Amino acid sequence: MPSTTVSSLPILYSLQNCPYAMRARLVLLLAQQKVQLRAISLKDKPAEMLLVSPKGTVPVLVIQKDKVIDESLAIMLWALKRNDPENLLYSQHENKLAEMLAMIEESDTEFKPTLEKYKRAKRYHGNDLETCRLACEPFIQGLEQRLTQHDFFMGASPSLLDFALLPFIRQFSRVNKAEFSQARYNNLRCWLSHHLQSRLFAKAMFKYPLWLEQHKQCILGE
Repeated sequence: MPSTTVSSLPILYSLQNCPYAMRARLVLLLAQQKVQLRAISLKDKPAEMLLVSPKGTVPVLVIQKDKVIDESLAIMLWALKRNDPENLLYSQHENKLAEMLAMIEESDTEFKPTLEKYKRAKRYHGNDLETCRLACEPFIQGLEQRLTQHDFFMGASPSLLDFALLPFIRQFSRVNKAEFSQARYNNLRCWLSHHLQSRLFAKAMFKYPLWLEQHKQCILGE
């Protein structure tokens, strides 16, 4: 692809293992939205990124000079409103999107903080590890229950909700792998394995060179 064409694509600033950047990359790939990917390091953030999004967090999608989206969910919705070949928005069901957005809000504002406490308790060998795990359980068991009815959170096919939550369920599973192997997570383990072993996940997790080190033009998914 000629460099002039690459240069005209939106720019996505991304951090390899940031769960918010991960879910944005996953849905951009599913929506077939080509973007320039600029991999960053938290220790050395590009001045261009900070200029358009001073808060300094990723992902940041620069569509045009005067159009910047710096929230992962907004990036996902932008991409899917442009193209949704896998019907992640379940557009044939009137109330499904509202239900998904409510669950994503619950995950981001309630589950994510409890997950961070659980991760810290494991990392620093806190004596409150089990208490922190139990605080995560209501949300996790709600997902487990959903998966007794169908293969994905909203139905027989993946949805926006599946990909919005995937990076955080992956984190939860890795805090205590032995604990996650227990029977009470059977459905969630199968769901997670399906996603982590997919070609899509491999593409989303491809490690690009840091933008500030090489200034190499990279297209997400190519």
